Amino acid sequence: MAKATLTIASKNYGSWSLRGWLLCKMAKLDFAEAQVTADDPSIRAELLLLSPSFLVPCLNHDGLKVWDTLAIAEYLHEIKPESGLLPPDPKQRAHCRAICGEMHSGFANLRSALPMNLKARFPGFKAWAGARGDIERITTIWRECLDEYGGPYLFGKKPCAADAMYAPVCTRFVTYDVALDPVCSGYCRTIMALPDMQEWIAAAKLEPDELEELDVEF
Repeated sequence: MAKATLTIASKNYGSWSLRGWLLCKMAKLDFAEAQVTADDPSIRAELLLLSPSFLVPCLNHDGLKVWDTLAIAEYLHEIKPESGLLPPDPKQRAHCRAICGEMHSGFANLRSALPMNLKARFPGFKAWAGARGDIERITTIWRECLDEYGGPYLFGKKPCAADAMYAPVCTRFVTYDVALDPVCSGYCRTIMALPDMQEWIAAAKLEPDELEELDVEF
């Protein structure tokens, strides 16, 4: 029996759940999933960005409960340092933490204008100006990291916490047909092709739950 449990929300809509799940996968943590449905009012509020705090993902491990995604990343780095969730070089590690933190606390316009929805496709979607500013900032981060560390992941040859944090953005760019430069488009394809991402997406497509508020035709 797995000694850890990760509580998540919808795989179709839950961007923070995806981040926590990928972090656990990248750390090679032995864990079981516990999924809370969107029928739970608090989870529904979180998915619709109406909640002041994020209740999922929540990692229970050895009697400890860790419910913030960055805290999960830091905890997994401490117990599984060999997994490479954070780069070994101190300067790279600080850079990684900075861009993870920016994703964690920023990009509100992107979240509200382009909510994660793996089942949907909106060809030719026109993002409003605030969201375009977030898109430009994110792609700048990607290009700088890929140029500095050589790719194909943000900090080199192996996916790390930064890739887990930005993976849901890749799904948004696919869902809403966001035009990207060749470098960023290639990075998106790399992330979307990860076996763990493919596993998550396949499960998301089987989910019966729907949030009508996120399935509207924009």
